[in-house]
Amino acid sequence: MTEPYGELAEAVLRWAGKTPDAPALWWSGTATTYRELADETAAVRARLAGRVPAGAALAVLDAKAPRTVATVLACLATGRPVLLPSPTLPPGHLAAVTTEAGCRYAVAGDDIGPLVPGAGSDARPGAVPPGTGFVLTTSGSTGTPKAVPLPHRGADAFTRWAADAFGITEGTPVLNYAPLNFDLCLLDIWTTLAHGGQVVLVDPAVAAAGHRLLALLRTHRVEVVQAVPLFYTLVSAAARTGGGGPLDSVRHAIFTGDVMPEQTLAGLAALAPRARLHNVYGCTETNDSFRHEVDRDRPLPATAPLGRPLPGVRARLRDARGRLVTGAGRGELEVSTPFQSTGYPDPLRTAEKFVTDPADGTGGGTRWFRTGDLAEAGADGVLRLVGRLDHQVKIRGVAVNTAEVEQVLLDHPEVTEAGVTTLPDPVEGRRLLAVARLTDGSTATSLDLKRHCAARLPRGSVPAALVPVREALPRTGTGKVDRRALAGLRPATPPAPAATGS
Repeated sequence: MTEPYGELAEAVLRWAGKTPDAPALWWSGTATTYRELADETAAVRARLAGRVPAGAALAVLDAKAPRTVATVLACLATGRPVLLPSPTLPPGHLAAVTTEAGCRYAVAGDDIGPLVPGAGSDARPGAVPPGTGFVLTTSGSTGTPKAVPLPHRGADAFTRWAADAFGITEGTPVLNYAPLNFDLCLLDIWTTLAHGGQVVLVDPAVAAAGHRLLALLRTHRVEVVQAVPLFYTLVSAAARTGGGGPLDSVRHAIFTGDVMPEQTLAGLAALAPRARLHNVYGCTETNDSFRHEVDRDRPLPATAPLGRPLPGVRARLRDARGRLVTGAGRGELEVSTPFQSTGYPDPLRTAEKFVTDPADGTGGGTRWFRTGDLAEAGADGVLRLVGRLDHQVKIRGVAVNTAEVEQVLLDHPEVTEAGVTTLPDPVEGRRLLAVARLTDGSTATSLDLKRHCAARLPRGSVPAALVPVREALPRTGTGKVDRRALAGLRPATPPAPAATGS
């Protein structure tokens, strides 16, 4: 295998010679061995030959399954950038992201062919740069998802770090909860396979079934788990109602992608008493950047700090006037990592989000990614996430950070999920709408939740409309709250009173 194709696919397929009969993937209770994975990868490579030009990006439209993993491996092994769009993207967004990536070919089941009628073998390579392995996609929580090219060298650097950081070696069972387009899979799937471990794939059909998720953890004696906080909320609730004892096999439990509610963290600490608990921060464009390990010997934090930068990662804050923050202060977080994207296919988008310092005499300047996240450095230098800059809204002329409002709602003992957005108002221009998912049996009303917010937030940040619900909040393909869909949720009805004897 040549250097431009990177190390990852070669490292995975090498295990077919080392441990051919060892499980590589678990899917619905059935194992795919390393030999079977290599054979399926070879079959896909043969099907790609003559149908998709070398260097052309291929959109993988199949749902998560062992065969889909083999398709991705075949692309990586043959130098074809692999675009992984979310399976829940509406057709318009899918068309936009494939166009942005210059992707003219797709695979769906047994069909491999052009996305664009008339695209033939003379089609030029796409818009992503040479050396691209994965083309990930952002969540689309604030608009159309963006295509994010990740070079082979970035993926290789990440898998080396992650295997060492979390002790992933031959035979290690690792749970994969995230969709394939989510950058979490670089740890869950690709790091695990590159080091001979066992990937326990979660079928999206059971992703909201806490008892099924808990059963997977127990059955496969999973040692490493990485997931969004919603996963841990579901699993902890299932453990409380279903029993079964602690998860003593889990060595590392990693939460990322969203705010971890304090009560969910407490539940996780009790459920996995031997696990090291990690808050990991990163963006799709940079991959993981910070890691904070929760100290079990101290009271659990209401909001975990970002933690320490990963090896090779640099970070800085820039205030609203564009000045770098020195010492304590607040500003937009900019990071530079060894794992980051080369930039978006659209040069104008890249120029907005990626900033390169002037050359310093050593051959070139550092390239920084503007995360869009508002962070605060304390006097001790520790960074904490405040919220998203694009979640800053004006309500009656007052700046409100919707992420801060969500965090206050999550601090309520009877709220498991929260989302805040704005609605147009003919008088005020915009008004705040908050939706809060209640715990089972909760009798909290919208007035109760408003009082909770009023005691902890400035008056202008208290939502004008606060809707308690029973069902799970809508989520994007990467597990984040879909704030654009909140207005369609119906208020919860109070639980029926317990029957009393006459």
